[in-house]
Amino acid sequence: MPLIPAPRLIDPAAVPALRWGVIGTGIADQFVHAIHAHTVQRAVAVTARDAAKTRAFAERHGIARVHASVDGLLADAEVDVVYVATPHPLHRELALAAIAAGKHVLVEKPIAMSAVDAREILDAGRAAGVLVMEAMWTRYLPQADVVAQLLDAGTIGEVALVRADFGSLVEFDATSRMFDPALGGGAMLDLGVYPVSFAASIIGAPSVVRAVGTLAPTGVDDSATIALRTDAGAQAALTAGFRAVTPIEATIFGSQGRIDVLSPFFGPSGIRLTLPDGTAEEWRDDALPQVHDGLSYQATAFASFVAAGLLESPLHPHDEVVSVLETIDEVRRQIAAG
Repeated sequence: MPLIPAPRLIDPAAVPALRWGVIGTGIADQFVHAIHAHTVQRAVAVTARDAAKTRAFAERHGIARVHASVDGLLADAEVDVVYVATPHPLHRELALAAIAAGKHVLVEKPIAMSAVDAREILDAGRAAGVLVMEAMWTRYLPQADVVAQLLDAGTIGEVALVRADFGSLVEFDATSRMFDPALGGGAMLDLGVYPVSFAASIIGAPSVVRAVGTLAPTGVDDSATIALRTDAGAQAALTAGFRAVTPIEATIFGSQGRIDVLSPFFGPSGIRLTLPDGTAEEWRDDALPQVHDGLSYQATAFASFVAAGLLESPLHPHDEVVSVLETIDEVRRQIAAG
């Protein structure tokens, strides 16, 4: 009998076919491809700053309506949910506008530039009776459910340590989004949100945050090494940065074994379970042709939550979204302080 359980998947055809309005055409390119290829969700409208690029985006994905402005998209009665896929500093303004228009909202990660702004967005969604969700797609992957089942079953005992990394080699360019403070630049907001969110999903909110790192010439953080500890004593050792390529793996260490989430841990990959007696079993997720096709899982989950009348994701609750940004806020503060 296998030690690793099968993932519990939502049938994409069993959820409402929501009509999506898209703001921004960066990561949205991969998102729209994924939902059109693997779900019943459909992008029906788009708007972005560059009119020519937006028209090309719409043609590429078969999107019927190109709006000249955000206001035009938000006024579109044929849009059920707004996907905010712009640079981070615009997330708060656009999410609040979509909520005020009565739309459900999926906001790219990080949902905001700070925990305070994240709480404002999430509270506004709850008050308006619409679902607001951060697009932390890792939470909705099949492997995330497999890990949850193993932890719930106590297969690896009590969790003592989580380790995760996300490092990429990014050449410094003061004009790029990655390094421009005005565009939300910095390794923590771009890459670090993944390991911090992964740790939070396993051990919860930390009571102790310790961080060291380095700053790029523009003043944004370009590397971080982070230690977290919860009141219960569980710890996390995390790294993120633009200065070196790292394995992009995650491991959960327990008193009775460990779970390795294979590279890249943030997307569909797989897991390896290892027990103290040397017993090991591996499960790989090769159901989709491309890593970012895994963005489809969060769209199907989103639609299922809308159908259930939920105002927050049960797999990624509002309080946890805010807690992750509180950790990132503190990490960035400590690195800036030297």
